[in-house]
Amino acid sequence: MIIYRELTMDDAEKLVEIDRSEHIDFTYELRNGEVVEVPAGHQCPNWDVDQVRELINRYKLELGLGGKAFGAFDNGVLAGFAVLGHKFRGKKTDQLQVDLMYVSRTYRRQGIGTRLLEEIGQEARRRGAASLYISSTETASAVGFYRSNGSELADDIDEELFRLEPLDIHMIKKL
Repeated sequence: MIIYRELTMDDAEKLVEIDRSEHIDFTYELRNGEVVEVPAGHQCPNWDVDQVRELINRYKLELGLGGKAFGAFDNGVLAGFAVLGHKFRGKKTDQLQVDLMYVSRTYRRQGIGTRLLEEIGQEARRRGAASLYISSTETASAVGFYRSNGSELADDIDEELFRLEPLDIHMIKKL
């Protein structure tokens, strides 16, 4: 049985339990306002030591600034997590970012990601946000997940996030 709960700073080291690996058949690119499929055909490996440390640091930084995280646990093992960013974005400053979100390979397609997205969506609403801003990795699985959960391409792309991840597909999920 999967248990969902708010995560704390003390949970940061549990992030290493996530297996982000996947085979990527294709990715997406945004060209002239259209999402275009690009063949990929490669394996995305799990994180290396440096990537895990960077992930943990980003998690701690966001929580330290006022972000909030939720996790899904299976018998004490972290199966997935999502982090809601602290900073309001958008022209109306009414968007909060899905800062991090991962579900381990063996737990995908079981509704865990959807539930975590709902959890941070509820928290964003409590904070006064009208929508979630998503800077999604360009993989078919990530973009497909967000689209299947009601996200649409962003009309106004956040320049700060675009500079950080220029290949990401930027989306909005209305709350």
